[in-house]
Amino acid sequence: MSKAKPGNVRLMSGNEAVVVGALSAGCDFFSGYPITPSTEILEELTEEFPKCGGKYVQMEDEIGAMACTIGAALAGARAMTATSGPGFSLKQENIGFACMAEVPCVIVNVMRGGPSTGLPTGSAQADVMQAKWGTHGDHGTIALAPSTATETYWLTRKAFELAEQYRNPVILLLDEVLGHGSERVVLPEVAPGPVPGRKRPTVPPESYLAYENTPDGVPPMADFGTGYRYHVTGLSHDQTGFPSNKVDIVETLHRRLIGKIDANVDKMPPPELVGPADAEVALVSYGSSARAAKRARVLLEAEGKKVKLVRLATIWPFPIEQVRKALEGVRHVLVVEMNAGQISQEIERAVGRDVTVRQAGKLNAELLNPDQIAGMLREVL
Repeated sequence: MSKAKPGNVRLMSGNEAVVVGALSAGCDFFSGYPITPSTEILEELTEEFPKCGGKYVQMEDEIGAMACTIGAALAGARAMTATSGPGFSLKQENIGFACMAEVPCVIVNVMRGGPSTGLPTGSAQADVMQAKWGTHGDHGTIALAPSTATETYWLTRKAFELAEQYRNPVILLLDEVLGHGSERVVLPEVAPGPVPGRKRPTVPPESYLAYENTPDGVPPMADFGTGYRYHVTGLSHDQTGFPSNKVDIVETLHRRLIGKIDANVDKMPPPELVGPADAEVALVSYGSSARAAKRARVLLEAEGKKVKLVRLATIWPFPIEQVRKALEGVRHVLVVEMNAGQISQEIERAVGRDVTVRQAGKLNAELLNPDQIAGMLREVL
């Protein structure tokens, strides 16, 4: 992988695309712990980082890996960690700390079957709600879900950009099929430069507020070791970073943590809309499942049937208004996802009671079949 040059046609897995995308975004720190099906990310970075000055640390567990990623980001690194289901669960306490302390970092979760150790080599998309609510408390969440290796490259870059821009952890949701499957990828002819960095303070150290209530909700961030001293805590805190129990301060803090993300949903990668705008039947999907859904739509189109596909790229904050607009005029929606119905709940909320929402999902790690999806749609066409 490392010998390929930008612009080359590549045979690349989703996990490899994460590595290439992260390096192109300026990632210079990774801390992780081996776990199927994400281990290739760790292995590739151990080969690539020595060539570009990046640092890699394998910790004793997933909790430590998340803590190490947070520490590196506070010191100015563009930091990333990667894991799968059980490891993602173990990271949650420190993900919550990163949300409260407003630490920009990227967390890759290559989803597999669960719960518990489940199906280590099987695919699933059942961590969607964990990505949103896995850590306790209210907070803003950004989670992106690519469906191809090419898109994985670009959304990995976008994940770093959003983390830096909104001073927040960003979760990249792959699944085993995408992580391990290899396909044709064409990288840019001219390698794109690193993504823009975090907002920096414009005041001297003695005037700096690490958690300032700025108009856009995102405080400037100074790196540790640059002369700006500030307190970092998981406790509710004031603008200086020191703990506070004052109700007005706590309310303002939490509203800002949520608002800086939810108010900018339109700036996240939008859903892809494929098919006729006047279709009364629609598919909604994301990740590798969207590939089967896209093929099912083509099969039905060949039969003269009108079906549209709404493919989600941003899962959280959920683009409810964009989805609602994309599904205008639709009477029946089939949500294709490898779980028991996690995003289908969000679709029901978006379209209301006048639209029938069904779910096509499997819980056994078996890939979704385009013919089966098409068969379910024929029942309402």
